[in-house]
Amino acid sequence: MECISVFDMLKIGVGPSSSHTLGPWRAAERWIKELKDTDSFNTVESITVDLYGSLSLTGKGHATDYAVMLGLLGCDPETIPTEKINSYINEIKTTYTLSFNGEKILAFNPETDITFNKTFLPFHSNGMTFTASINGNKLKSTFYSIGGGFVVKEERTNHKKNFEIKCSFPYPIEKGTDLLQFCSTLNKSISEVVLENEKSIRNEAQIDTELKRIWNTMLECMYDGCHTEGQLPGGLNVRRRAYDMHQSLKGETPYSNPVEWIYTIRSTEVKFRQILKWVSCFALGVNEVNASLGRVVTAPTNGSAGVIPAVLMYYLVIENHDGNFDDIKRFLLVAGEIGSIFKKGATISAAMGGCQAEIGVSSAMAAGALCELLGGTPEQVLVAAEIAMEHHLGLTCDPIGGLVQIPCIERNAMGAIKAINASELALDTDPSNVKVPLDKVVDTMWETAKDMNTKYKETSEGGLAVRVNMADC
Repeated sequence: MECISVFDMLKIGVGPSSSHTLGPWRAAERWIKELKDTDSFNTVESITVDLYGSLSLTGKGHATDYAVMLGLLGCDPETIPTEKINSYINEIKTTYTLSFNGEKILAFNPETDITFNKTFLPFHSNGMTFTASINGNKLKSTFYSIGGGFVVKEERTNHKKNFEIKCSFPYPIEKGTDLLQFCSTLNKSISEVVLENEKSIRNEAQIDTELKRIWNTMLECMYDGCHTEGQLPGGLNVRRRAYDMHQSLKGETPYSNPVEWIYTIRSTEVKFRQILKWVSCFALGVNEVNASLGRVVTAPTNGSAGVIPAVLMYYLVIENHDGNFDDIKRFLLVAGEIGSIFKKGATISAAMGGCQAEIGVSSAMAAGALCELLGGTPEQVLVAAEIAMEHHLGLTCDPIGGLVQIPCIERNAMGAIKAINASELALDTDPSNVKVPLDKVVDTMWETAKDMNTKYKETSEGGLAVRVNMADC
């Protein structure tokens, strides 16, 4: 049974897409490691990259070419100064050279050395091949970006995925029923069971440090999104809406940093309409940062990065003014585990399952996590996750212009609101009367994904993507 950590599901990276940006970036890093492990790196004379399927069809809008080049430069998506990304790329484009892993200068022309192939490789929609020329020979290596920043060498197309096993948990969880069984046997909440698994691979101080880093990145992302005015890049001329919404909501109380900002929001009078607006504002802010090559947390993907922070922020600033790090910790642990159940049983890749695999999964993660914080039993937590996903089934991925902007940004706001509603419904539900358990909706989502036409799976070949002309925007 594969082991997926919370920190596999919640990863810090650069937007706009986990599968089309972070994945190819990490694949480039892994390819460099392969070359070094085989003592081939120093003999490389030239390099080329081929992108296939969804990576090709929406690669320009998702900055896949940028991600590949940044990975080849040896930059780390967790630490790279995002304001320097364009200068790094411009240097490659103007000098026609690339500092391979920051160690050796190679001739490199992005226009000819990165090829966008519309054909699909057999194992996954997001395929890419790196080629190194060494002494006249071509050394090729193919990777697949399978969603959420996960990268594999090969993935079968049947129900059982070919994941890389990273660890062995004391309480292995494949399905929701496994999770509930451990909660019952150990007499622990979901977050407590997940914590025990995490403690088998790192100590609690390390867990806390990483969770704080994840939350701080989420908080800074919301803060930046709500305080940045202007238009998003890419040609659609989409105006940032979080800034305008925030201006109308924040009041006059002064603040100077994200923590003070939280207390300022807590002090404002909030009615139902304002709650909707605040939650939407938080979600929009995150995904506007994501659409601008900003730093976000995959949750479980970049395209759905706004749902979980928006719902957690809702709890901290509206639902429970006494919320603290313990609440944040529990929320993220539960969310991560629910996400891993969907990843194991279905997919979190829009290129494989449409937007139900991104917004649907993130909404289920947030709904379950919020339910535990609001006093829900483990059974009710899974009911919340099921309700949230049930009402995202069949959601297509049809980004206009291949950009993670329309309808992607608004979908995060909708996913966050649905998560809160699903949590409240679950708290008023007797789990013994539930007709559709979580595992059934996971199976249904995967069957729906397999039945969905390819043009609705992050190819920009159907839906809104072909109904709206970029020239009219």
